[in-house]
Amino acid sequence: MGIYERDYKTSKFTDNLQENALVQLITINLVVFVLFQLIQVFYFFSFTEGTTGEKFMKDFYYNLALPGNFSQFIHKPWTLITHMFYHQGLWHIIGNMLWLWMFGYIFYDLTGNKKIIPLFIYGALGGAIAFMLAYNFIPALSTVSATATGASAGIMAIVVATTMLAPGYRIFPMLNGGIPLWVLTAIYLIIDLALIPVSNTGGHIAHLAGGFTGFLFIFFMRQGFDWSVGINSFFDWVNNLFNPNKPKKKTKEELFYKSERKPYTKTSNLSQQRIDEILDKINQHGFHSLTAEEKDLLKKASKEDLK
Repeated sequence: MGIYERDYKTSKFTDNLQENALVQLITINLVVFVLFQLIQVFYFFSFTEGTTGEKFMKDFYYNLALPGNFSQFIHKPWTLITHMFYHQGLWHIIGNMLWLWMFGYIFYDLTGNKKIIPLFIYGALGGAIAFMLAYNFIPALSTVSATATGASAGIMAIVVATTMLAPGYRIFPMLNGGIPLWVLTAIYLIIDLALIPVSNTGGHIAHLAGGFTGFLFIFFMRQGFDWSVGINSFFDWVNNLFNPNKPKKKTKEELFYKSERKPYTKTSNLSQQRIDEILDKINQHGFHSLTAEEKDLLKKASKEDLK
């Protein structure tokens, strides 16, 4: 049994939830969803019937959703980030969070705490790029106005990456021993591919691009190139900006490179008293009475200037 096929029931997934990247990722998505739902409620009670939805879309939705048109995106570049955390509709957020929890739980167990958020971000960015390319270069879509929201592409990256690491891992064990991850992922990808010409074309293209990004993430990780390092370094830098206890200088630089003192001081293991004792022994018992160590010390003394 391979390392990725072991039993994960003993996982300490629930330990230190505040430091658990998967829990943080799900929490961010849920908090953003609840926040904008509350804003919609406020709009409902603040404006006349029939204008509520239109005003909310104009004030918030179109400033959070990723536009398919490049010219619109240039004026709202922040949507490259905001779109991946904004969900429109209860079933949209519930479906995505269930997929994220199920595959994210396994991926967290396999790789630890440092890779899941970078992978999610890369997958969402890969989906966003594919979405905009599709609506600008595919003739059938070039005249269509569309926007993208939701974490689906980022979650698809996690789904494919998890499947690459543990294709034989089984979920839903009550169904004839469980369904292997590779079967579930294959069905998901085939459905996305088949529905491209039917409905939500840009969304399905983004899902597939996110999955491909997850494939590349694991492929390069196995080659020794960890894509998560850059994003984690950026997160650490941002955290240190607000950390009053951060070290001002690196210990290595302060102790060894900018110190006025030498890292060590050379001291002689000889002393005048010791040499005098050896010379007295020679006078009393002759040179042949010296031990090998004493002869060596006497030889060194002849080469060193004792103080």
